[in-house]
Amino acid sequence: MKANDRDRPVIRPLPAMDRARQVTEALAHYVEDARLQAGDRLPAERELMAALAVGRSTIREAIRHFQALGVIETRKGSGTYLLKPVSRDTVHMPLSLDTTHQRDALLQTLEVRRGIECEAGMVAARRRTARDLAIIEEKLDEMERVHIAKGTSGPEDLAFHLAVYDATHNPLFRQLLEQMRETFERFWSHPFDRQDFARRSFPFHRTLFNAIAAQDTEAARRETLKILDVVEEDIKEMSR
Repeated sequence: MKANDRDRPVIRPLPAMDRARQVTEALAHYVEDARLQAGDRLPAERELMAALAVGRSTIREAIRHFQALGVIETRKGSGTYLLKPVSRDTVHMPLSLDTTHQRDALLQTLEVRRGIECEAGMVAARRRTARDLAIIEEKLDEMERVHIAKGTSGPEDLAFHLAVYDATHNPLFRQLLEQMRETFERFWSHPFDRQDFARRSFPFHRTLFNAIAAQDTEAARRETLKILDVVEEDIKEMSR
């Protein structure tokens, strides 16, 4: 082994826990330890899979996290490159609340969701492309399929809203969600142990899609508010 090989930072295998989060942290450590700068290339996907002992889907989830934060980009046929340096202290920087009182945390987060999602719906209605519509409808169809089969659709509901965010073509919407993901995901993880939480909002996802398809910004805002009004009513009712 050459001396300079011994000095090179090593990406170490992970224990079984939250794989995607650990991969994200491992990559942040590597970027910091290797002193990578904007424009530097990250290890290839296959190299990361072998070094971290995780599957391709986990690596890609971590890469999507970095892309959402706007710190890396993937160039087809070339690789993944750093857009700006990150460190283990700055890569997450999550916005969070004291969740001791679930009701209060959900209501406070809902206030933020109203501001972000109403605007996201309106911007998506203005900017959506035919491809965006196809993706949103695909997520909506899956959400409806699962909802009809199981009576609930947590992850599928979240995927629908993420597709609307992406249709804005403004990366800050997705970045804000990534920074608040842990808090936001509480809405899709059956708060108060109620499988029927926000179930009444189900039909309004289709009408929101219709508004975005019609490029009707005011209708998109109105249908988003209908969804979130149901969420607020259920928080108050189910937390009694």
